Amino acid sequence: MSFATAARTVTVSIAVAALTAGCQAPAARTTPVVASLSSAHQAAPDPAVGAVFTGTPWLHTCTASVLAPGNDGADGNLILTAAHCLTGVDDATFVAGYDEHSGDVDSWHLDAVYFDPRWTDDQDPHADFAIARVSRDGGPSLAQLAGGGLRLGAAPPPGAVVTVTGYETGVGGGPITCTASTAPATHGYPSLPCRGLADGLSGAPWVMGSTVTGLVGGLNGGGCDENTSYSPPFDDAVARLRDRAEAGGPADDPPTVYDDECG
Repeated sequence: MSFATAARTVTVSIAVAALTAGCQAPAARTTPVVASLSSAHQAAPDPAVGAVFTGTPWLHTCTASVLAPGNDGADGNLILTAAHCLTGVDDATFVAGYDEHSGDVDSWHLDAVYFDPRWTDDQDPHADFAIARVSRDGGPSLAQLAGGGLRLGAAPPPGAVVTVTGYETGVGGGPITCTASTAPATHGYPSLPCRGLADGLSGAPWVMGSTVTGLVGGLNGGGCDENTSYSPPFDDAVARLRDRAEAGGPADDPPTVYDDECG
């Protein structure tokens, strides 16, 4: 092969390569993968979760959970709910595992309510939790009826899978539930993306196994958007409040006014 022929061959090869490069298929377009949002749905009643009735014996306005005894000798008659649920409330009752078949015999009266001092002083949303002593005539303790009740735990980290069960505000009906992974905290409040956690779910426990790690409340009373719920950050303050309630000391006077600032 002569030098001239070789040069032409190289020139043609370069041209073909350039043409081929210019005709390469465009990079494939990618569509962002968006995780599906969990949705609340109807559920069977849970004996460790119930409806809170304030002002009337027929309209349930919040949710509460049954606490397991934390100390030896405790009677097992404590419930946990959001502090804002009992703010400005003079009288309330609780029905564990509430559904349309529940009756007066299933009702427990809230005898004494205990708040964190941060809530009674200025309704600090970080302390939006309350524990109440309940009673009724005769029979086993509330915790015994609830299979032992729920243990207190610390706030869940992002990505923890929790189940929230509670009651929409209304008359009659049964519970709804949602299982989802927690999202990063917002301003220190654990958050849970789940569609349909509507009014009345305030106080509903965030449960991991048999441990309650939060409740619907805190920032904006649990959130202004029903697709995202918040919890006050659970820490030693919740356990200290339970211990005070188990000791049976004087109850706290609830604040009279609360504003969730949702507009």
